[in-house]
Amino acid sequence: MNATTALRYQYAFLDSGTGGLPYLAQLKARAPTASYVYLADTAHFPYGEKTRDEVIEFAVSAVGRLLDRFSPDLVVVACNTISVAALAALREAFGIPFVGTVPAIKLAAAVSENRRIGLLATERTVRDPYTDGLIRDFAADCHVERVGDSTLVSQIERELVTAGREERLRAVRPSIDRFRAAGVDTIVLACTHFVHVRDEIDEAAGPGIKVIDSRDGVVQQALRVVPPRPDGNGSGAFYVTGGLPPGAEDRYREYADLFGVSWGGSL
Repeated sequence: MNATTALRYQYAFLDSGTGGLPYLAQLKARAPTASYVYLADTAHFPYGEKTRDEVIEFAVSAVGRLLDRFSPDLVVVACNTISVAALAALREAFGIPFVGTVPAIKLAAAVSENRRIGLLATERTVRDPYTDGLIRDFAADCHVERVGDSTLVSQIERELVTAGREERLRAVRPSIDRFRAAGVDTIVLACTHFVHVRDEIDEAAGPGIKVIDSRDGVVQQALRVVPPRPDGNGSGAFYVTGGLPPGAEDRYREYADLFGVSWGGSL
């Protein structure tokens, strides 16, 4: 741990767990020389079952650790729950740019033909006033079927990232079946964890339903706000917070290897 104390990463990613890793992978693909640090606030996972005040408290504490240790130029809040509940508080507390992952309601309303949209998120995001505002501002003429599925988020965190196709399909079908029954033609993935099972969600939804996530927009915005340094070395590290239960470290080490990030341990 001491060896990494002096490292300074250009981009920092924050999530309650592994949901932001596909966003990190997208940035790596777009900017191979960029350096990055990823923090999973596993001590407080899952954020989706916390109160708004708790989400703000935990997120501010986690970002404080990132800034004290690594002095990043920008923080990608790779978590919809943190973004809708705490992004304003983070921007007020810290003097660096933040890029959030808010539900892509505006895009969904632009592409939906039958004006029926499915919103798949955590319970916290589904009922947050910020989400209400997005729907009011951008999808007032749409029916938005809201499904909060924190059980699926926990399954993804603990087992589905590396699970087989059939197991992943079984896990996503209950929520997707609710959207199909509601007649939606567009589904918004409003929790970054769901991107891990995007292929299975597409399959369960079928060809008549569009599925939207925010990876492209978030990464484009991050690289626009802070362009990657051309002389960077593309290094990265993955950290968690707090102690991990037995066996969990092996799982997170496997996730780090899967996404080509060095394991840093507990921050």
